Amino acid sequence: MELHNKDTFSEDILPVVIVGNGPSGICLSYLLSGYTPYFSPDGFHPNPILHNKLTENPNLSLFDQDLEYLCEGVEGRSSNPVAVLFDALLLPDGDFGVDCASPLIWRHEPERATPHLVLGKGPPGGAWHAMEGSMLTLSLANWMELPGLKLKDWMRDKRRNLRNDRATPAEIASYYQHYVSKMGLEKSFACGTTVTSVSRVSLESGRSVWKIQGLQRRASSGEGNEVIEVPFSVYAENVVLATGTHDIPARLGVDGENLPFVCHSFWELEAAISSGRLDRASEPVLVVGAGLTAADAVLAAHHLNTPVYHAFRRPVSDPALIFNQLPKLLYPEYHKVHQMMSQQQHKVGETVVNLSNQPLSSPVDGTSPYTRYPGYLSFPKHHVAAFKPDGKCVLEDERGLQTVLQVSMALILIGAHPNLSFLPEHGRPLSLDSKEPISCRRNPLDVDPYTYECVKEPGMYAMGPLVGENFVRFLKGGALAIVCDIVQKQRKKRQEKCTTSSLNIQLTNCTLEA
Repeated sequence: MELHNKDTFSEDILPVVIVGNGPSGICLSYLLSGYTPYFSPDGFHPNPILHNKLTENPNLSLFDQDLEYLCEGVEGRSSNPVAVLFDALLLPDGDFGVDCASPLIWRHEPERATPHLVLGKGPPGGAWHAMEGSMLTLSLANWMELPGLKLKDWMRDKRRNLRNDRATPAEIASYYQHYVSKMGLEKSFACGTTVTSVSRVSLESGRSVWKIQGLQRRASSGEGNEVIEVPFSVYAENVVLATGTHDIPARLGVDGENLPFVCHSFWELEAAISSGRLDRASEPVLVVGAGLTAADAVLAAHHLNTPVYHAFRRPVSDPALIFNQLPKLLYPEYHKVHQMMSQQQHKVGETVVNLSNQPLSSPVDGTSPYTRYPGYLSFPKHHVAAFKPDGKCVLEDERGLQTVLQVSMALILIGAHPNLSFLPEHGRPLSLDSKEPISCRRNPLDVDPYTYECVKEPGMYAMGPLVGENFVRFLKGGALAIVCDIVQKQRKKRQEKCTTSSLNIQLTNCTLEA
């Protein structure tokens, strides 16, 4: 869809504009397009309290019910109650790996559709198109799917097999792109767009709306297939932030972090491997971080037989570490990294082993403490103090003791922040702590738990990682909450309009009778 600069005529004011075309934006578009969930007449939910509540109004869609009431007594692995509710309805007993049928049925009711626009930098699927294509996703396949299209069925049609009930990011990205086409959502998607400003403006009528401005990449009409950027502006009653949080890598803030050998993304490691700059003869790679991306980097370097130093702040046994929350059978590759972190640690006071001189295969006698996983050494409860121009990194433990490592490359993989540069102060005033950067885990946007409307900005909503939902299975609840709230707003608006019209008629009749 091509966008243009629009004047503020009332017919050009959309009810909803969604910034972000990842799974959050796609799911919300699906619900806004008239696809409506009902409790099936034959439906059954294993939670007896929730089942009884759903049978109270069997003819009402989920959009027309009291979400707060339905949420009571439903528990799950998210802090957002509507996310837990919708997950429980789409994947009953999903936490136990049970493939229990959903009690919901979906009906396409075009009369319920709300006109909307979804803006995204790339194709539908968002950041999934930029992720490494061969590694398996953390979530089970059915946790990644969106309503109305089973991922397993789609994979079967493509003649692909799921490994351990998990798919690759490339497969997930392709699924999301196909989903938009299959569900007929393409007319609402404007891809190749970069939003540069979202602000409140007042119309001549006194009505306040959102003005969304940006640039859209298009092929020029001239020769050479040149791509140009064309400015656009659209107006909306409501705007939804669904951008995710993968835009800006988090930084350590230490001396030397801008040196050329210090990198902040997994893709830079891939590029170094692809170009041949990194191989088994290279000095060790330093990986900083204890999340899944850091684990992926360890696996990639280890597979190449490039030595790896691995530093992280937490102890290996910390229950908050993601590795301590994953079933070993489902995630064998991450379990292996966790074993490496635990069993091959640097001992305080010992001289750091030179991994470059270490044999790539373990000796049979097992006399060395570092031969179970040759070419790897972890530094738990350490942080980076500084990087030096000569390729050295200074690590420091919790007692202040320092260790100097010679490395070929340092990868800082400690999370990321969203790019909300199109909002005043990068959106910080909308977060729980306006003095800190927005972070999925530490400082999400402050929203109403049952509507996902920003507490400090009426008419602006947020969903997905921006409100603390990192897993696709839970971000779908945000779409439900937002649609329910917008439906109620529209109903209230129509009622007020009818009341005003009725009052005008009565006043006119009174005037005529007088």
